[in-house]
Amino acid sequence: MPPSLISVNVGLPREVDWQGRRVRTGIWKEPVSGPVRVGRLNLEGDGQADPRVHGGAAKAVYVYPAEHYEAWRAELDMPDLGWGGFGENLTTLGLSEEIVRIGDRLRIGTAAFQVTKPRLPCYKLAMRIDRPDIERRFLRTGRTGFYVSVVLEGRVAAGDAIEFEASSEKGPTVAEVARAKSGGE
Repeated sequence: MPPSLISVNVGLPREVDWQGRRVRTGIWKEPVSGPVRVGRLNLEGDGQADPRVHGGAAKAVYVYPAEHYEAWRAELDMPDLGWGGFGENLTTLGLSEEIVRIGDRLRIGTAAFQVTKPRLPCYKLAMRIDRPDIERRFLRTGRTGFYVSVVLEGRVAAGDAIEFEASSEKGPTVAEVARAKSGGE
């Protein structure tokens, strides 16, 4: 079965009370219906709270495999955890960190993307999921998802097929880079 786009998720930054302080975050993403415009730095209707560490050309869009949700729902006892729950913009089917390599290209709808790096979570994921140990667990499982840059602006919609173009069989997979960056956890 070819890879496909299950959900497009966006959200604007908001302020949240967490551990006795106000935190500005864009990690809350919700699925949207219909086509969504993909710009050079993000999706229409989406935003990052701190562009010094989130977003930018190399991390314009965050992709997360739908296949991971069943395991997370069971492990975290969160049966209602929905698409966008990890702050991803694109929830996909058929693109795991073990097969996707840095430099691979994806064509979804009329937009094109290039895989740049795995997602290494920060405390905002712990805040979103309400689990203080989620950063460590996220890395340990290897279910990190990955960032992509926008090669060609366009539009994407849930249900779009994903054309996958491997860059090289010699480049590292997203999983290999995530393990190296996390100290092999």
